[in-house]
Amino acid sequence: MCMYDNVCKFLAENFSNDFTRWIFGESKGLTKLSPTELYVEPIRADALILLQSDEVVLHLEFQTLPDDTIPFRMADYRLRVHRRYPHKDMRQIVIYLKSTGSQLVQQNVFTISGMRHEFEVIRLWEQPYSDFLQFTGLLPLAVLGRTNDRTQTLREVSSLIDNISNKKEQSNIAAATSVLAGLILKKDLISAILKEEIMQESVIYQDIKKQGIEQGIEQGRKQEASLMILRLLKRRIGEIEPSLSTRITGLSVEQLEALGEALLDFSSRDDLMAWLANN
Repeated sequence: MCMYDNVCKFLAENFSNDFTRWIFGESKGLTKLSPTELYVEPIRADALILLQSDEVVLHLEFQTLPDDTIPFRMADYRLRVHRRYPHKDMRQIVIYLKSTGSQLVQQNVFTISGMRHEFEVIRLWEQPYSDFLQFTGLLPLAVLGRTNDRTQTLREVSSLIDNISNKKEQSNIAAATSVLAGLILKKDLISAILKEEIMQESVIYQDIKKQGIEQGIEQGRKQEASLMILRLLKRRIGEIEPSLSTRITGLSVEQLEALGEALLDFSSRDDLMAWLANN
């Protein structure tokens, strides 16, 4: 899952009351609904959050980038929920995080012959940033809202975060704000405004550190594998030109491992080019 979508999903799950007050204008006792409860084929559940009460299911879909499959997915989810809960209303909202000129973020209807399904779309950059300052769980979204000065908005958010008395909550909100601000502001500016020591105990911060370590290990494996493959290729078929070397180092770890096995059968550069063409 995209890190930004993951953070939004965390906020919606842990501050669902703030989201319902923003969206419905009132509090609703919503609980999490697992996509696995909707039967049929596996459902895409990365940036998706489903919350339910006795009367309504709230479906939020967070998107960093435009996606032409959104209308179909929203219709698909609506039918799945109706199959499971035929008497419940459902409100579906796609929340786009980053400003774009793509017309895809304007789409709110899925149509095929004999069927039409509508859903809501919120483009955060069109929403007044001050709306998000009213709810603790929405503070990280403020810097993505409509504002004339995003740096000043981040400072306002930072000041409000400093006043959160619950330290765990404060830490998670600060970390979420830091991540989402990274969509539009430079890292050094964010670091200068938000206090890293507040974020360090948050589950979001720890998850990012873990991902960074795992990626570093993966990169180390990849670099080691690509160097070994290039050495073997040189012995097997001779010198490799820089453009081809770059292409090989761009392969995934799995592809490099497969190439390592295949090159035992190589006798010429043509064998390598044929393998690359098919992989």
